[in-house]
Amino acid sequence: MINRVVLVGRLTRDPELRKTASNASVVSFTVACDRRFKTQGQPDADFISCVAWNKVADLMAQYLHKGSLVGVEGRIQTRNYDDANGRRVYVTEVVADSVQFLEPKNGTSANAQPSYQQPSYQQPAYSAPSGGYMAGNSGYQTAVNTDSFSNDFDAGDTLDIASDDLPF
Repeated sequence: MINRVVLVGRLTRDPELRKTASNASVVSFTVACDRRFKTQGQPDADFISCVAWNKVADLMAQYLHKGSLVGVEGRIQTRNYDDANGRRVYVTEVVADSVQFLEPKNGTSANAQPSYQQPSYQQPAYSAPSGGYMAGNSGYQTAVNTDSFSNDFDAGDTLDIASDDLPF
């Protein structure tokens, strides 16, 4: 059995960070995903409820806002509870394992012109979420100091690889 969801869309409102009794971070959000085929009289987008926990929730609350373009990967979950009137309420939502920020920090809409900067390779530094940062299982992006690799190989060195060493 496979329960995997991948969505790309825009946030319909600012993520609102909450804390559980055990101090776990949680954020609920809705992603608007355009429909591929539009039918007259029908909405042009689907609005999909999502929830993210812990570090992903913290990063979303810190860096994202209404209209941010995101990629969400997770699983579908259905839960239920009894409301104040005693009626059973069913909720189906995507539990996000990772959320990828798909536009620069200062980009706010599809019409915004992204301003990408050429990375500096002189000093190791934290690369802010302007070129696309993935919250979730990936690590922080850092600049690479290429000077340390310059003397590892000479131009005349050859690499001897036997065909038995190749994985294909």
